[in-house]
Amino acid sequence: MEREPHWVPKFKVPKHEIWNGVTPFSANDEWYYHMRFVKDLKGVTSTLSDVPPASTLKRPDGARSGNPTVRKAVANGESQHVAWAYERADGGRGFGFTGGHVHMNWQHDDNRKLMLDAILWTAKVKIPKAGVPSKTPTKEEIYANLD
Repeated sequence: MEREPHWVPKFKVPKHEIWNGVTPFSANDEWYYHMRFVKDLKGVTSTLSDVPPASTLKRPDGARSGNPTVRKAVANGESQHVAWAYERADGGRGFGFTGGHVHMNWQHDDNRKLMLDAILWTAKVKIPKAGVPSKTPTKEEIYANLD
């Protein structure tokens, strides 16, 4: 069951092309966790994982909060995947990302580079060793066109 709390994970670098040029980072966001994946995570590579803090379980159990299984996983310190790369048996690719709720995170260079790298990887385009370059958006650019 997904969870939708705000927390600040400390992401480490896994071995995957999506992390080309990305350094370990943290970002406050509404990171959903305790996701359901294909059996045995076949074809799934975690690209962002960490252990959520107990503070993410303050709400009572419910359809969009916790349940005994989620509470046990957090209490046991089980790392939770909040972004992943997926390669299907037929060669198709996908990328899942449960963040993206905090618009200001587009100013975070590593967060943005990870997303740009993921787009190229999904399209089977070679990712530069230093990752996809991009300019850090200004505050004005971040606030433009917000509805």
